[in-house]
Amino acid sequence: MTPRAWPSKLDFNSAQRALIVTYDDGSAQTIAFRTLRTESPSAEVQGHGPGQKKTVTGKDKVGVTAANLIGRYAVQIVFDDGHDSGIFSWDYLRELGERG
Repeated sequence: MTPRAWPSKLDFNSAQRALIVTYDDGSAQTIAFRTLRTESPSAEVQGHGPGQKKTVTGKDKVGVTAANLIGRYAVQIVFDDGHDSGIFSWDYLRELGERG
């Protein structure tokens, strides 16, 4: 089994309103801030169980004000609308990047 590439750089690009994740194998993914906010893994967005996901709208111009590494497995992203409770694992970021 080939191990997945590990994130080596997170570039929160305000001009593009996107997170660019660069991996140690040289690949990169771009994820719009809007996608990060509307697909946040937080209970506020995903709910507490199956079928409870909420549709978040009006986030086309959302920005990121901070990002905090959580151990070696995730990043907490703080958005300019005050949302800060989502912990994005590396696997979840990769999934969002693969969705396009």
